Amino acid sequence: MNPPTLTASPTPSAAASAEPGFPRHHNEGHGRRLTAAFEALEAFPVLAESRNRVLRLFTQERPPTAEIVAAVESDVALAIATLRLANRVDGRARGRVDSVVKAVSVLSPAAVQALASRARTFDFFERGGIWEGTPERFRLHGVATQRAADRLATELGYEDRDRLMVTALLHDIGKLVLSHAYPGYPRQVHGDAKTPEERIHRERRELGVDHALVGGVLARRWGLPKAIASTIERHHSEDADGEAALVRLADMLAHYGHGDPVSPSEMLSTARLVGIGPAELRSVMYDLPYSSNGNRQRALDPCPLSTRETEVLKRLGQGKVYKQIAHELELSTSTVRTHLHNIYGKLGAVDRAQAVLIATERGWI
Repeated sequence: MNPPTLTASPTPSAAASAEPGFPRHHNEGHGRRLTAAFEALEAFPVLAESRNRVLRLFTQERPPTAEIVAAVESDVALAIATLRLANRVDGRARGRVDSVVKAVSVLSPAAVQALASRARTFDFFERGGIWEGTPERFRLHGVATQRAADRLATELGYEDRDRLMVTALLHDIGKLVLSHAYPGYPRQVHGDAKTPEERIHRERRELGVDHALVGGVLARRWGLPKAIASTIERHHSEDADGEAALVRLADMLAHYGHGDPVSPSEMLSTARLVGIGPAELRSVMYDLPYSSNGNRQRALDPCPLSTRETEVLKRLGQGKVYKQIAHELELSTSTVRTHLHNIYGKLGAVDRAQAVLIATERGWI
């Protein structure tokens, strides 16, 4: 499906258009600016430390999938590159890869390593080029929103957590477009607007579009799944529901965590839309400074072990000996040994310690 076309929109108001970086005449270069910005984002850089962390993982003989996913999920450009490539792979998953977890599975860890190796990078201490400090500022808010969304997913028992992690990280990609298209963005457009709602209204008034709409168009141009593009496009809509409302609430919580102004009434009403009441919301807000994406293990690959084998290995990881395990599971000691032999073979482990480590890293026990 071709991405929707942005029609020519009114140029910024007279006050804004008098500033450098904004078109001075009606529709003058507006579409060209956005198109050029879309193209410029093809070269949006990876944070150097993000690239280095990914590559360091591959110095291990068996880099943990969970750590590869976490490293990619923490960087905007890496997540975009991984998802775009995975969605171009021929097969049933083409155009349907909506999470980094699925992308790593489709591409293989080696392909992710190659992507990271080729990536152009940005370093806070060696800034330069067209983006200056934008990548780091953008990443900080994206990761903060991602962490808030992760905490909300825990509160709600949200099933599509892996996709939510991506949409939360990328929810503001439209701001990258606007900041490249209009050098005065965001300061000259937002003016004295304080809350996210006030700023989005300023964008619509001054530019004729807003960053959420532009972000949705960009996601479609990149070939990302409709669910991601739609959530990005709608995350500031007053009638947002489902995942879009979750990302909207996570965005507010991220701003709150930064000490930025947010509207209490808007936050409460959005929380109610996703099924979170005031008491639960207060708990989430309290936890935000302590939340981390690494707090919970995620089962990233199908577990090759049977239910009984998993129960045996879990008890082995608790330090129990064969006789204890046999007694608890009502098995003979020889049967426990047989299960462990099968476990080692399925996991490629040489001993119990390695078996427990592999299964723990992959979230199976």
